[in-house]
Amino acid sequence: MRLATIIEGSRETAAIVEGDCVYKLEDINKETGTNWYTDVFGILQSQQLEELNNWYSKEKLGKLEGIKRDKANFGPLYRHPRKIWGIGLNYVEHAADLSEKAPNTEPASFMKPDTTIIGPNDTINIPLQSERTTAEAELGIIIGKECKDVEEEDAIHYVAGYTTIIDMTAEDILQKNPRYLTRSKSFDTFFSFGPELVTADEVEYVHRLEVSTIINGELHRKNAVANMMFTPWKLVSFHSKVMTLLPGDIISTGTPGAVVIRDGDVVTCDISGFAPLSNPVKDLKKSPIHA
Repeated sequence: MRLATIIEGSRETAAIVEGDCVYKLEDINKETGTNWYTDVFGILQSQQLEELNNWYSKEKLGKLEGIKRDKANFGPLYRHPRKIWGIGLNYVEHAADLSEKAPNTEPASFMKPDTTIIGPNDTINIPLQSERTTAEAELGIIIGKECKDVEEEDAIHYVAGYTTIIDMTAEDILQKNPRYLTRSKSFDTFFSFGPELVTADEVEYVHRLEVSTIINGELHRKNAVANMMFTPWKLVSFHSKVMTLLPGDIISTGTPGAVVIRDGDVVTCDISGFAPLSNPVKDLKKSPIHA
């Protein structure tokens, strides 16, 4: 199953994506007499996802009135997760981009505030304080159940699904001092995710997924999840032993390669089998009041 959030005016509402159509949960409830939550975060927090997925596997939504995918306005999957974990230098090749040694004993992780969140086609703002901001395509893991002290072999049972992410870094700020990592990652618009939550049962071989960072339609860097230093299951297990992971928490698993972004660019995260995520870029220093 593929869940999304679509925007209608000032409203955001959950929907199931099937083929080239999008079906709002509120319409499904009305037509079928069901009582599913009508926001993605609510579905996760209420533990309805598995039940909804089982129901969906037996239903035919084509008989309902849907919205053509190309007419739908997709938003971020939700706006207020309890936690966003980011993973740095999880591919050896990306570590080389920053002249850094990839961590090989424990993940290098950081947290981001929810004020960084934007969705598909929203604008990434390069902040006034940065002359070199990068964008990084990443596979996102979405936690589906409360998760504490789990082992790597059990981690899959706590995963709701996966999504596409574009994570931003004010790289020039980070390079001044590694202690500036949180600031370099936390500017508004520095975390785009969506358009779809692809449930775990739809991805049989996570390690075969290929993650690509694309800039203005051209491939910048591609790598397979199999080449991560720390697997998705290791990341879930490791962080569950730091703090309790909750439904809707996000782990952004690291990028195969960051690309410097400039005013007018369009950056895309493309993951095999997933709907792509794209965002235009605006440099706030180009604004008339700052030019």
